[in-house]
Amino acid sequence: MAHPVKALVITGYGTNCETEMAYACTSAGAQATIAHLSDILGGRVRIADYHFLNLPGGFLDGDDLGSAQVESVRLKHATIEGGTRTLYDEILTFFEHGGLILGVCNGFQALVKTGLLPGNPFGRRRATLTFNDSARFEDRWVSLKVNPHSPCVFTKGLDRISLPVRHGEGKFITDGDDTLKEILGNHLAALFYADSDGHPTQNYPENPNGSAFAIAGICDATGRIFGLMPHPEAYTHATNHPLWTRRRDLPERGDGMAIFDNAVNYLKGI
Repeated sequence: MAHPVKALVITGYGTNCETEMAYACTSAGAQATIAHLSDILGGRVRIADYHFLNLPGGFLDGDDLGSAQVESVRLKHATIEGGTRTLYDEILTFFEHGGLILGVCNGFQALVKTGLLPGNPFGRRRATLTFNDSARFEDRWVSLKVNPHSPCVFTKGLDRISLPVRHGEGKFITDGDDTLKEILGNHLAALFYADSDGHPTQNYPENPNGSAFAIAGICDATGRIFGLMPHPEAYTHATNHPLWTRRRDLPERGDGMAIFDNAVNYLKGI
């Protein structure tokens, strides 16, 4: 891609991580724009003008009716002003033209509840993120193991990373065994909660929510749509780490930057 990579970060209705996400995109070499969802629905901002779509974390619509449930309805059915196409139509067209989509925390919840993840087919809801087994909000750092066989564009070349989680509804489950087998068999599970030895685990608090098979993030079959509960945009620099004053071995670029670096480098290479 000869021209600059343009990243769009959607905000509004309760998101609260848009600034950090835009900073991560910019630090990875993209030109980042933060746009309120109402500006997209009003036709003032066009998703088609961008290459990298970001759905950040927060508490969309106060998590009424369940995390990102209201947002999923809005994404599926809200119509772009002045036309008949829905926001969902615009996102699918964006994806069909080679765009990348990243959803973090609340953004991940929106992706699974609209049926964009795991896909096959797009639009049919086959998974969800529900209440943590601990029955409380989890705000902690976790170790993550990357699936080396996953087609996920965002995790290429990675092995183990550390990121923070902060969610009350992060337990990943599917609508049945067939969907779970598809996700695991096709390596769509790109990221797992891991123990100190780097093995996926169901043990608390290493697995902070009780997700099935320790799944922390999944992609679609192309690897170009990726959703995860941990926050890569919250660890872009060594000083974001809680032990930064005591650990001199922390690299200046935080582990989360690799997710955004991979996305931008992929787009630059096509």
